[in-house]
Amino acid sequence: MRGKPRRLVVKVGTSTLTLESGALNLRRLDLLARALSDIKNMGCEVILVSSGAIGVGVSELRLPERPTELRLKQAAAAVGQCELMHIYAKFFGEYGHRVGQILLTSEDVAHPARRENLQNTFEALLELGAIPVVNENDSVSFDEIESGTLRAFGDNDTLSAAVAVLTGADLLVLLSDIDGLFDHDPHEDTGAVLIPLVRELTQEILELAGRAGSSRGTGGMRSKLSAANLVMENGIDMIIASGEDPGILYDVYDGKKTGTLFTVREE
Repeated sequence: MRGKPRRLVVKVGTSTLTLESGALNLRRLDLLARALSDIKNMGCEVILVSSGAIGVGVSELRLPERPTELRLKQAAAAVGQCELMHIYAKFFGEYGHRVGQILLTSEDVAHPARRENLQNTFEALLELGAIPVVNENDSVSFDEIESGTLRAFGDNDTLSAAVAVLTGADLLVLLSDIDGLFDHDPHEDTGAVLIPLVRELTQEILELAGRAGSSRGTGGMRSKLSAANLVMENGIDMIIASGEDPGILYDVYDGKKTGTLFTVREE
């Protein structure tokens, strides 16, 4: 990665946004809004891709567990999306910024006319100084939430990569419940070593992808490497870093080494 990013896409996972109970982690959301607002104030255009709609909806509706039936998942997503945007508007508003919601389906990105309209909408929001908050439109789309089907996104890691390419971002950051890519699964091997830099997605690297980290989310390391493949093919850098403290975004913006950097650029 060369210099500070001009346009930054940040994806936050469900495990970062919510507590074990499924309720929103308000402290982390506040820290996230503060860090992104600061970075925007420094002259960087910021786009946030947010998971968590279904999880938050489950909590808001006081459901005993995450539903398995599609219509109930979509209902939970509809309720959760409202709560998420309410909280984002509140926190970013405290730091002097406005947000705009963009809900996508895979068809929106694949269809040429819709894709162009999306690009125009992103550009208009950024031009007007707003922070786009993106999620897959779970209340009408089954691409992400219905398992066992052929789908274009499948998770918000892939969605965030598509958004980074769509908007011509310089850097995609995936905030997760893991510090980066390791040589072994750190959930099972305490001696696992972080890999700080990946320049090529070799078969050896791809084989390092393990299971999903959190039961509250849908993305695992496989989906993150899939996202890396998409952005690297388009000359965009990507970082996987821990979302435990969103203040890590300051280090990312300043170019400090953190997490795992995926890049095809020469240092």
